[in-house]
Amino acid sequence: MGLPDFLVCGAPKAGTTALHAALALHPSLYMSPVKEPKFFLTDGPPPTRGGPGDVQTYREHVWRRPDYEALFDDAPPGALRGESTPFYLYDRQSQQRIRALIPEARLITILRDPVERAHSNWTHLWSAGLEPISDVVRACAQEERRIEDGWAAFWHYVGLGRYGEQLQHLFTLFPREQVLVFRYRDLLERPADALDRICSFLGVETGVIDELPKENVTAHPDHTTRHRILSRTLRAGVTAGALLPGNLATRATAPLERALQENARPRRPLTWEQRAALIPHFASDVRLLEEVTGEPFGDWLEPRPSSGGMVGARPAGQRQARNGRRRPA
Repeated sequence: MGLPDFLVCGAPKAGTTALHAALALHPSLYMSPVKEPKFFLTDGPPPTRGGPGDVQTYREHVWRRPDYEALFDDAPPGALRGESTPFYLYDRQSQQRIRALIPEARLITILRDPVERAHSNWTHLWSAGLEPISDVVRACAQEERRIEDGWAAFWHYVGLGRYGEQLQHLFTLFPREQVLVFRYRDLLERPADALDRICSFLGVETGVIDELPKENVTAHPDHTTRHRILSRTLRAGVTAGALLPGNLATRATAPLERALQENARPRRPLTWEQRAALIPHFASDVRLLEEVTGEPFGDWLEPRPSSGGMVGARPAGQRQARNGRRRPA
């Protein structure tokens, strides 16, 4: 058994699921069969309370070290071992745990326009029937209350996108040469170049993988009476299911989630009014990010000509990703 050599550590809704799948195709890399094992998020068992659906997600954490190391048992000799948990960048204690256990690890961070990221994050949970608020701006306004109530990090739409603070802390623990920072749009618009840059950073052959599969593409169900009824039923189900063992609750609510996302449209663009309302949450952190990285990110504070649904419709038959589960071989 062994520990990973590298981690894709951030950010959620920035292409980490697709990147995990792409890197798994490189013969010199071995990606854990469970995407998002979340091992470094806790020192022991995960929490037992949270927002809608959080308890079921906590049950998917691979938090025991022997179980975590066993994820890499099938790595070929000489292959670099990796896993992808995009909450590690956000969670300062996770950063410290990584530093304590695998100080030589290489860390990959993907940064997405934080307003776009927040909107995609909100849409993911709306699509799953878990988010009760039908407007992303109003949902972001509830963040402090939700944090106080112990809702999991995936509900922290604003906090997850404050990359300046996150990287500033990370660079106190790891030398910059061990951290690769690049933009989500580069991964989306120039995948071959972005994948080569990652392979070069990891020290493996470039030119081997050049495509990014469509994975975890967010759908956007309409705000209809049907959606409202199905969502309320699903949230009641996951609340009651917190008392059930194993994955029984998830299995019970899966048909409702499928019904919610049936024939749903791609994620819709943000309006300029919505974007303008959300930008102030990130403006000071974007300036900090520029200081920390020495790179410009001012375009994130401006109107965007294209917004939302940039990867198109979800492929036929694909569902919202359940990242804590073992991927099919």
